[in-house]
Amino acid sequence: MAVHNEAKIGEIAKNVLMPGDPMRAKYIAENFLEDYKLVNQVRGMYAFTGKYKGKEVTIMASGMGMPSIGIYSYELYKFYGVENIIRIGSCGGHVEKLNVLDIVLVDKAYTEGNFAKNMTGNECHLVDSSSKLNDIIESTAREMNQKYVKGNMACTECFDPYLDDPYLFINRLPKENEIMGSEMESFALFYTAKKLEKNAACLLTVSDSLCKSEELTSEQRQTSMNDMIKLALEAVIKL
Repeated sequence: MAVHNEAKIGEIAKNVLMPGDPMRAKYIAENFLEDYKLVNQVRGMYAFTGKYKGKEVTIMASGMGMPSIGIYSYELYKFYGVENIIRIGSCGGHVEKLNVLDIVLVDKAYTEGNFAKNMTGNECHLVDSSSKLNDIIESTAREMNQKYVKGNMACTECFDPYLDDPYLFINRLPKENEIMGSEMESFALFYTAKKLEKNAACLLTVSDSLCKSEELTSEQRQTSMNDMIKLALEAVIKL
């Protein structure tokens, strides 16, 4: 039985999009779904189930950080029969090739943390996303003529701008992993999916960069997020 979700069995779709922000979940439901219904609001973590072009989908917030998305994704997979979760969020860029507003499809997520050891007792710091979901997202992007970058992300426990020196962290990252940027949830989502033999993917919009001093307007942020949201929803149709 789910402890943090009041939705009834059958009210959560097999395919879920997970933004971090509950208000973004509300925004997506209001602007992209038909016949949507609020099915969870425990702790303010909204979940809406509706239809996108006739395909049932649930939009549920994950909150911030690995512990939060770890809880919500586990319950969705374990208790509600969810098969596929696509995280949609934002990230910071670490490399010159990554521009602000780029859409990133995460291939692998790396963490210095002990989420995996806590969950299963196993040492694991690098985990793959679902190749099945990524293949579908990539083919959808090509059909939509939507540009994207595919690469690896660091999943952190602290918000980059609040670090005393972000480069101390960046310089510790294994060079062979070719990490492009950082966010805070993907590792826990991917690892939970692997444990429960489910599928997980992650799409991110680059909101800032350590390499480039660019400030986005709120309108630019919203438009770029909309492109990512549409890509995720169009991919869901094929699941």
